[in-house]
Amino acid sequence: VQLVESGGGSVQAGGSLRLSCAASGNIASSYCMGWFRQAPGKEREGVAAITMTGGGTRYSDSVQGRFTISKDNKKNTLYLQMDSLKPEDTAMYYCAAERLTNWYLLLKPTSYKYWGQGTQVTVS
Repeated sequence: VQLVESGGGSVQAGGSLRLSCAASGNIASSYCMGWFRQAPGKEREGVAAITMTGGGTRYSDSVQGRFTISKDNKKNTLYLQMDSLKPEDTAMYYCAAERLTNWYLLLKPTSYKYWGQGTQVTVS
């Protein structure tokens, strides 16, 4: 499994970014996938996750209503649309994939085996 993130960058508060995660093989349709972030000196935290079929999504309280996770199974690509960005959203963002069957594990970083290299998001 290979995951490659892109789309990070620097943006002013209130702006938007869209992150993409290109997956190898048929990962997008076979695995649950999620977006996680880690700021300097802080633990990695779950931001948003989506089930294998794409029919279910979960968001952390801090991004609910501002971020939208989606995926295109035909393109094997996961997306994170980030709107109304805040300085506290500044972090390295990672995508991850795993075959999960427990809804409550979707936002837990320790539930995921496969990770991308990350893309930096800076909000000023």
